[in-house]
Amino acid sequence: MESLDELLGKAEAAHGHMCAGQILGVRMALLGLDRLGITDPRGAERKRVVTYVEIDRCATDAISLVTGCRLGKRALKFRDWGKMAATFVEIASGRGVRIVALEDSRKLARELYPHLETESSKQMLAYRLLPDSALFREQRVRVAVAAADLPGYKSERMVCPRCGEGVNFSRFAEIEGERVCLSCAHPELRYWEPEGQV
Repeated sequence: MESLDELLGKAEAAHGHMCAGQILGVRMALLGLDRLGITDPRGAERKRVVTYVEIDRCATDAISLVTGCRLGKRALKFRDWGKMAATFVEIASGRGVRIVALEDSRKLARELYPHLETESSKQMLAYRLLPDSALFREQRVRVAVAAADLPGYKSERMVCPRCGEGVNFSRFAEIEGERVCLSCAHPELRYWEPEGQV
């Protein structure tokens, strides 16, 4: 595994800038992998870990970079809970560790580095230097990753009879004996409003 500085450089290049969230994400991922005993997540051990992230912010990009877990590989799972938290799971055993960024780390950064001009610079320095125990709360967890959610899983594909769109991974609902896609089954949950064809 690369050093913290090397990973931060890669995270900055991939994300487009360096920020406190990138530093927290890299540190969170390193801690999670360490607790699981995974030392080569993007190489020989790339199929050992699944990561659940709970926020769609900068830290998620850093976590993905360090762990090698990506949405397209079905190894990164997103739960939109708005929490600076992630759970790292060793697939074979289901054992994992959920790591949450501590709220008081921002206050601690202000106290430790009052001479720095911006909140961001205070946080970035603190997040690089503070021990894990000052930044994170850890919890051992068990996660039963369903077979259908595993990387590489192949499943039935169907075409929705209402909209004609293909659907993977059993993401359908049965309405009056008809299997339809989730957006047709629950139009109130759509993130778009149909306006016609282009």
